This record gives sequence, structure tokens and C-alpha cells, in this order.
Amino acid sequence: MKLRKTTGAVRRSTWFVAASVLLFTAGGCKRAENPGKKLGGRPPAVEVSTTTPRRISIQRQVDLAGTLISPDQARVSSEVAGVVRQVLVELGSEVQPGQVLAKLEPRELELALERAQSLLRQTEAQLGMDGARVKEPQPDEQISAIRTAVANRDDARAQLARARRLINQRLLSQADLDAAETRVKVTEAAYQAALENVQSLKASLQDRRAAVELAQKKLNDSVIRAPVGGSISERLVHPGEFIRENTPVVTIVQMNPLKLRTGVQERYAGLIRPGLPVQFQVEPFPGEQFEGSVAHVSPAVDQGTRTFTVEVLVDNRGRRLKPGFFAKGLIYTRRDENVIAVPEDAVSTLAGVSAVYVIEKGKVRQQVVTLGVRDGNLFEVLSGLKGDEVLAASNLSQLATGVAIESGPTKNVGSPQANPRAGDGARGDQGGHR
Repeated sequence: MKLRKTTGAVRRSTWFVAASVLLFTAGGCKRAENPGKKLGGRPPAVEVSTTTPRRISIQRQVDLAGTLISPDQARVSSEVAGVVRQVLVELGSEVQPGQVLAKLEPRELELALERAQSLLRQTEAQLGMDGARVKEPQPDEQISAIRTAVANRDDARAQLARARRLINQRLLSQADLDAAETRVKVTEAAYQAALENVQSLKASLQDRRAAVELAQKKLNDSVIRAPVGGSISERLVHPGEFIRENTPVVTIVQMNPLKLRTGVQERYAGLIRPGLPVQFQVEPFPGEQFEGSVAHVSPAVDQGTRTFTVEVLVDNRGRRLKPGFFAKGLIYTRRDENVIAVPEDAVSTLAGVSAVYVIEKGKVRQQVVTLGVRDGNLFEVLSGLKGDEVLAASNLSQLATGVAIESGPTKNVGSPQANPRAGDGARGDQGGHR
């Protein structure tokens, strides 16, 4: 038994050595078939297709995201207290400036106006005015109260003069002379009082006129009108409800034009200016482009967000857009001509470093480039190329500086995708604001 086990082990060991020899011999044969590699010979050339940089024009742009708002929004309040008789608008109604929105019960205000008019007519009568024909008070000397006081004063003065002549002739007693002098003083005081009363009446006339105008205004204010045109976004009162002064009645928002308010990063402060065109989309109308133009640019940067406010004016004659919509789009800043661009097939990016392979005398040279924006299947090249190089456009993973190549067909790069606003412009401004 022990001898058999040993013999089996020897037999298995012999087969293992024989198999190893055969595998080694086969490997040696294969290595012998490629002696160049074993001896450090030149590797075979890599076949690549080629392309060249091209010159394009690029439309620079800045991303925006913001909210549509109404440029004018008015919360219309009642200027007088009263019971609401009618509300003539509903939520969403379109109104024009001056259109009646609601009416209050006017009877109490009508009575107040009549009372003010009565007091005014009383003052006008005291000043000798006819409200229908004479609109302004007469001079003081022509008012009856003044004329009466003047006549009494002149008569008293005349009586005093006669009394003095008679007393010189010893025909009048001293008591009568004293009485004549006293009467003169009384009539002069009465004249002065009449003048002061007339001045007071004239001042009261202005006050009574103002009271009539105020009462008339309050009566007019019982009919509440739209101060601006727009749409009713809130209806806050109902018929039969008593409201006090300054109670909100409706809210009106202007629907055309609208404003798109957004914040733009401070690094674009030198690019954004009024008049720049804008395109944007809103979620309720996917795929549809709306247009506007930059209207206002804030002169200050928010220190917390490092952005500055930009307002875009948007035409909304169709009333499709609504205040509060969230919008995303682009501000078109400037257009650069004669920009170097290369196809994406010619660019290799590893660990954030982009490079192209320049073909020179049958070999390639790796060239690091700085890329800008992407336009269709082209990348803008900011630095690293002159624009007249021949570049490898395939098998880039097999290339390195000094590798021999066999040039294949030249790739024809088609026109970049058209920018919706500026022909073949780029989709971005060296990194847009988001």
C-alpha cells in the first residue's frame, strides 16, 4: 500500500513537469515570433483621423433665474366710511383707469354736502354776494355793513363840528359838546368793528368753500374707481358690508408689461447694461421662448449674496404670463468674432486638464489647452493653439508625445448648432450665473 501511493505521486509530478515544459516552449515560440518587442524595437504607428481648428463667432451670455412681477400694483382703499352698495368687479377682471370698482351708500355724504353749501350761502349773503352772479366778495367800502358804519361816523363828525361852532358862540352847553365827542368815538369804534367783521367773513368764506369742496369730494369718493389699469388679483369687500376709511377694497396688478427680477453675480457687473436682449422660459409653457430687454440695473451689490439686482421688461400683451411665474433664461451680452474652436473628438480631458494632440512630421505632441464655452460639437480654445495646427481626432487614448501616427481621413466638422438668437453663437458666457 505504501509503495502504490509513492508511485502515484511520482506519476503526477512527472505529468506536471511535462505540462510546464510544453507551456514554456509555446510561450517561447510566441516571443520568438515578435523579436522586435523583445529587443526593444519601435512600436507600430497608430492610425488616427485628423482635423483642424476653425474660426467661429460666439455670442456671450449670462444665465438668469428670477421671478416675474407686476411693475405697478395698487391696493385700492375706500377714502370714506359707509355701507357697500355694489361691487362691480370680480377676481381676474380687466379694468381701465377710472373704471368704477365699487359704490358706497351716499345719503349721509349728500346731507353733509347740503349743510356745507348752506353755510357757504349764509356767509356769501353777509358779504353781499350773489352766488349765481358774484363769485368774489366786493371791496370793503362797498359792503353794506361798512357803508352804514362809515355813514354813522361821518354824521357824528359833522355833529361834533357844529357843536364846537355853537359852543364858541355860547349857544350850546358843555354837556352837549361832550355828548357829540363821545358819539364820534362810538361811531369810529363801530366802523373799526365792521371792518374786522368783514375781514372775518372773508376768511370764513374761504373756509366754507373748502368745506363744500371737501364734502363734494367725499361724496365723489363714495364711488371707488381704479387708479391704474390692470387685473383684479384680490376682491376684499362684499355688498352690505360697512367699511371704515382706508379699508382695502380690491388689489389691481398691472399685466402689461411685466418685470422679470433676477440677481446676477457680481463678476458680470461690467457686462450687464440696460437694453441687452433677454430670452427665458417658464414652466407652464415648456419649450417656448419669451423675450424681453434689460430695463434697470442696480448700482449696488448685495454683500450677503454677492449679486446685484437686474430688472427685465417683458411684453405681455397676450396676458399669457402671470406675476409670480419663475423664469430661467439668458442675457445676451456681447458677440466675439474670429474665435478659435476645436471639435470635441480632438479634446482629451483627464483630471480636469484638457489637451489636444498636434501632428508634426508623422508624430504627435500633446498640447495642454484652456477651453472656454461649448458651441454644439465645438469647444472654444482660450489658449494653447494658434489656429493653424493639424490635430488628431481619433484613438486619443493610444497617443502620447512622440508616438508615430498614420494619418487617416480628415474629419469635416459641421457647422455648430444655431443659437436661437445670434446664429452660431455659444451657449454660455465662460460659465453662466445660476
